[in-house]
Amino acid sequence: MKRYEVFLKKDGRDEYRHAGSLDAPDDELALVLARESYLRRAEADRLWLVDREHLVVGNTDFVAPNADKPHRHNDGERIAERRKRLREAQKYTGEDAS
Repeated sequence: MKRYEVFLKKDGRDEYRHAGSLDAPDDELALVLARESYLRRAEADRLWLVDREHLVVGNTDFVAPNADKPHRHNDGERIAERRKRLREAQKYTGEDAS
């Protein structure tokens, strides 16, 4: 038996979403099982099955260097605060705060 990951996409949406996984002896039966299990209520218009043996997985040591980079999640608060400080400084000194 092979394990397959099931991805579904509704037309008009940008991305496929992971719907679950299933076990099947071959690709053809996996398609039938996916249709019967995940598309019974017309949840999607497109279907991808990925044999789990073909997944490339990054282990935690590979992924870890990107976990501690809070600067990549800037919500603009620091920039807004800096601009506010510059405007205040310009107002009091009459300088150009470019």
